[in-house]
Amino acid sequence: MLFTKASEYALLGLIYIADKENPQDVESMAAELEISRSFLAKILQVLAKDGLLKSYKGARGGFALVKTPDKYTIKEIIDSAEKREVSIFECSQGICPSDKGSKCYILPILKDLQVKMDEHLSSISLADMMKR
Repeated sequence: MLFTKASEYALLGLIYIADKENPQDVESMAAELEISRSFLAKILQVLAKDGLLKSYKGARGGFALVKTPDKYTIKEIIDSAEKREVSIFECSQGICPSDKGSKCYILPILKDLQVKMDEHLSSISLADMMKR
């Protein structure tokens, strides 16, 4: 599975928010990041609904982190933005869509690859991304 713009915008949005002291409004973020305001707003609302962001209403409203950047993993951010667990291939979660898993020679390799990717994405924090 390729990461979509939702993942990219979620990561960019969280990095932007993490770099500021106060809640950040979507208008300013979208303008500075040069991305779609409506799409960014939708993604940030999903992240807030999943408990990754606090949402503040009103004239001074916006979004803020609920925890420090080192407590967010890239995997949890992407899973939330994509609304499903990240999979390299459709069958890499161990379920063969064509029910041929017992005869498939690549399924075990794809499952192992999925485990390694999940571990890697879980080992990188938002703070780690901000340092690079």
